[in-house]
Amino acid sequence: MTRPDWPTGVPQSFGGLEPEFSDLDRARCAILPVPYDFTTSYQGGTRSGPRAILEASRNMELWDEELGATYRAGIHTLPELEPTALGPEAMVDRVEQAVSWILDRGKLPVMLGGEHSITAGAVRAAARRFKRLSVLQLDAHADLRDRYLDSPYSHACVMRRVRERVPVASVGIRSMSEEEAQFLRREPAPMWSTRQFRALGGKWQPVLSALTEEVYVTFDLDALDPSILPATGTPEPGGLDWFEAVDLLRAVSERASIVGFDIVELAPIPGQVASDFLAARLTYRAIGLALAGVGTGVAKS
Repeated sequence: MTRPDWPTGVPQSFGGLEPEFSDLDRARCAILPVPYDFTTSYQGGTRSGPRAILEASRNMELWDEELGATYRAGIHTLPELEPTALGPEAMVDRVEQAVSWILDRGKLPVMLGGEHSITAGAVRAAARRFKRLSVLQLDAHADLRDRYLDSPYSHACVMRRVRERVPVASVGIRSMSEEEAQFLRREPAPMWSTRQFRALGGKWQPVLSALTEEVYVTFDLDALDPSILPATGTPEPGGLDWFEAVDLLRAVSERASIVGFDIVELAPIPGQVASDFLAARLTYRAIGLALAGVGTGVAKS
């Protein structure tokens, strides 16, 4: 696949990495910033999420207390993927092309949003390459509407589109419409609210068993409790905490190959950088877990 039509210019390097550790050819991971929020339905601002994460990442320590010097594996930051004015379906197509380009080069794709609708394109690309793909969704919302505000590609429909292609297991869900509840009664899927997830008491085999050996992770930041991450477009009380989230990611990486992931729905709050910093640390931890895991996917190539 030819290189997508990214704008020219020097991107802001994740972690402020020098060329030795951010050159595309030697990097095992490629970060794709996607500043898109066309279908946002409550608070806007997620288009500023990728830059906020990249800026925060320049101020974090690159030695991970659990994983060590993840950056030495090489983390390349691509230029922002420019939004299209042709609508959300065209944007999903553009994301699919960009993620396919990353996968064709044997890199772990890491997408920074932006709103959640873009995940559909990334999963399409991953599903073409990985025939045993499943998706782990961490989210406050089911995102299973068939259409929302006249679009089947709204952020509120993204997991409905994903489920049309691959199996999905969801953790942290605590908000859904009546339409979504009726859909789940007709077509059940593995899903745990925060309360149900905590009731497992750290014995997460039911979640892990719902996933295949190749996993794409989509992490909507509203999965986390707003007490630790308020900067998101649709915050919901009763979310996951930091250790629940990263420990689940670790458990997945120890059982399967994480072949790509996204961090979406950060809507930065001016003057409040804690959410941006958490998102940057989460991105870095997830990169480290994917690259150090025991699976056999792109992260091992």
